[in-house]
Amino acid sequence: MPEPHLRAADADRAAVAEILGHHMSAGRLSVEEYDDRLARAYAARTYGELAELTTDLPPAEPAGSRTAEAPAVAGPPTGPAGGGPWAVHGWHGGAGAWAGGSSMRAAWASWLSTAVIVVGIWLITSLATDGWIYPWPIWVIGPWGLVLLAQTVSGQRGPDRRQQLPHRTGD
Repeated sequence: MPEPHLRAADADRAAVAEILGHHMSAGRLSVEEYDDRLARAYAARTYGELAELTTDLPPAEPAGSRTAEAPAVAGPPTGPAGGGPWAVHGWHGGAGAWAGGSSMRAAWASWLSTAVIVVGIWLITSLATDGWIYPWPIWVIGPWGLVLLAQTVSGQRGPDRRQQLPHRTGD
């Protein structure tokens, strides 16, 4: 487990987003809490900032691992090499840590809900006035939709996909 002050990678942010999505679908997080934590996850720079987002959530458990004789009891986070959200929630890094695309589904769901709201506002405003109003929602949902479409088509899975430059040593 990397130390909290070290910088996190895109795969780390995406893995935490995946964990948050599982907890939202399980009912532990409201949509508002999920949106807030998701935004904070993609804005996080260090492992410590990512760890803060999952400390109040129970560890992930494989499907069917609970039995009637041994109910799960939430305790303090523990795990190999210092614990943290990666050990507790079953994520240990690597390219395969981001599985399935629930982060992109969440991004598209956010886009769609915003599109419905702004088009609805535009439509109501247009109908309430006696004339046609310029379709301003296109400037809200158009660029955002194009970026999401490009990310979906190209396979990018997070909003922060900067190229990693190799470190130079010994110069």
